[in-house]
Order: sequence, then C-alpha cells, then structure tokens
Amino acid sequence: MLALKITSSFRIYHSIQELPAGWDDLASGNIFLSATYLKVLELSAPKNMTCFFIGVFDNEYLVGIALSQFLDLSEVKSFGERDNCIKTKIRSYVFRNFASNVLILGNNMLTGQNTFRFKNTFSPTEGVGVLSNALEVIKRKLAKNGHKVHLTIWKDFPQSELEYFNKSAFKNYFRFSTQPNMVFHIRENWKSETDYISDLNKKYRDQYKRARKKSEGISKRKLSLEEIAEQNPKIYELYNTVAKNAPFNTFYLSENHFITLKEVLKDKFLFYGYFQDDNLVGFDTLIKNGESTDTYFLGYDENEQREKMLYLNMLYNMIGYSIKKSFKQVIFARTALEIKSSVGAKPVYLFGLIKHSNSFINYFMPRLFVFFEPEMKWQERHPFKD
Repeated sequence: MLALKITSSFRIYHSIQELPAGWDDLASGNIFLSATYLKVLELSAPKNMTCFFIGVFDNEYLVGIALSQFLDLSEVKSFGERDNCIKTKIRSYVFRNFASNVLILGNNMLTGQNTFRFKNTFSPTEGVGVLSNALEVIKRKLAKNGHKVHLTIWKDFPQSELEYFNKSAFKNYFRFSTQPNMVFHIRENWKSETDYISDLNKKYRDQYKRARKKSEGISKRKLSLEEIAEQNPKIYELYNTVAKNAPFNTFYLSENHFITLKEVLKDKFLFYGYFQDDNLVGFDTLIKNGESTDTYFLGYDENEQREKMLYLNMLYNMIGYSIKKSFKQVIFARTALEIKSSVGAKPVYLFGLIKHSNSFINYFMPRLFVFFEPEMKWQERHPFKD
C-alpha cells in the first residue's frame, strides 16, 4: 500500500511586503485578513503584540491564509481597574507569573472568525492541521528569543467549524465559550432609522426617545485624518478611560493607532467625534467589512456618558448609519450585552480552544477557566414588536 504523500506546507511572514500573490483573493469578503488591514497591525499594533502572517500551500499553490498574534502580558501595566476584588488580584498574579506569554491563532483585537480562510477546494481540517504545525514553529522561534509560550489559544469559531479540530493534535486543548458576539441584523424593509424605530415596541421606543432627548447639546461629526491627528491626545485619553474600566485587558492600543487606521483604510474606517461646546467628549468608530459594519474601539468622558447617555446614543447612530448605507448587519462584538440586546442585537455564541504548556496546569484548565471566566448571567432583551 502506497503512503499518501503530504503536499501541504506553510510559510510564516513578518511583513505584508513578504505576502505571496493571491493573499487578498483569499481574504476577499473579510477586510480583517486583507493585506491592507494587516498593514495597520504592522504599523501600529499594541506594544506588547507581535503579529505573524501565515500562508498555507498545497503543491506550492496558496490555498489558505491566517493571522497569529503573540502577546507579552508582562508588558501590560494594568489588566483593568474596574473590579478591585480578590479574584481579580489572583487572576493578575497568575497571568503575570504563569501565563504571561500567550500565542493566539486569531485576532485578539476583534470578535469573530477573523482567523483563517481556505480555498473552497482545500480541506479546512487539513488546513487547521498545517496551522497547528506553523504555531509550533512560531513557538520555537519565540523561545529562542527568550519568550517561552505558556498559553496557546485558537479563537473565535462558530459551532459549525469545531469539527475541524476533531483530531489528535487538539486532544489536550480545552474547548471554551465566553461572552457571545452581539450581532444586529438589518431587516430588508428598513430603509431608514425611522423604519427601525417604528418596529420597536413601546418600551424601547421610549428608551430611544429618552436617549435622544438626553443627548441634546451634543453634536456629532465625522472626523477627517487631519482632525483625528489634531485631536489625538484627547482621543487617546478618552479611549483609556474606557479601556481601564474594562474587567480585563490584555493590550492597550498604540497612541497612533486611529491615525494609522485612517491613513491606511481611508473611507473604510469611519471616526465620529461627539462634541459639547467644541470640546471632544466621546468618539466611536466603524469599519466597513463587506456587507457588515464592525464596531471598533470607542471612548468617552465618564461624566458626559452618564449625563448624556452617550454610549446608547452611539449604538443608535451605528444602527442608523448601517441602515442608511444598506449594510446587512452590525457586529457589536462582546461586552455590554444587555444594552446591545436592548437595541436589537442578538447573541451569536463562539468557541475557542486553549492549552497551557505545563501539563500539570493544563490538566486543571477546565476548573481554572471556569474560576477566572465564570459564566456571565445576563438577560436578553426583546425590543421589537414581533
């Protein structure tokens, strides 16, 4: 019996200048795997992040592309200041001392399957196996530079793609699911924000009216590249206000990140500033991604947020823009599940795989994961008449 010749291989790239021809053809439909977006990461990734771009080949033909990121959590000054409790302190201690070097297949800055793409004629299961081998090579390269990887994580996959991981290479991984991706689906009969409001039931129409009434005195406008650069110190201050109040941070954006996004993505990246008396008090961002708009990072002054219901108004504005421009959905990502649900977003559950390099610690991974990431209790809202 003849042995099956393995023809699949991989190559690891450190710059978009090295990417092979055909990369963007495979990325088509997902801007977050395109060379253009990867250039943003190359120029302005968080300081504690190193990116690797992986090409999968079959008989020297490019059949798959993927993104991997290495995070050095020892460089993160604060994992978040919102929850000052014993569990948070224990988690910070554990991550700094036993899990500070993290290798991810996927994009830790986003929610969703922005991890890999394969040609339709190529087996995803085989492709995942090739990517697993690529991660081992990356681990060896990192170890030579003094960064032994503690945690290996694959993120974020829908239930339908978990079958790709039913192979021996993943038997020691713990499968997990955390907060869902909140996705707002735009109905075909909606042509304007007014159509959306008309489909809300009375309770949530009143919520909409109350939020809009509260926001009086706040003006919103789209910022150009020059205006983003001019306002950048204040923008970063507002971003940090939100970031530091997150329950857990594994990175902080570089100070030039929004400027780089606008320079590189141009009209695919939208930056809206919220002003009171010509003072910037908040901002939100959107990235156009095929038939979807993806909400990106935002920031606001805490006092103005409470007084003017800024965050809720931002959600309504993102919905209004996406309806007006005939997008099919808005990706609201994780966190703030109930308020996103109150405007009509629905939960889409995603899954990941995680493994610790220490076999003893890895044996207890199911218990450790549940301890540090307990299931979040939240109530889904139903804002529409039907």
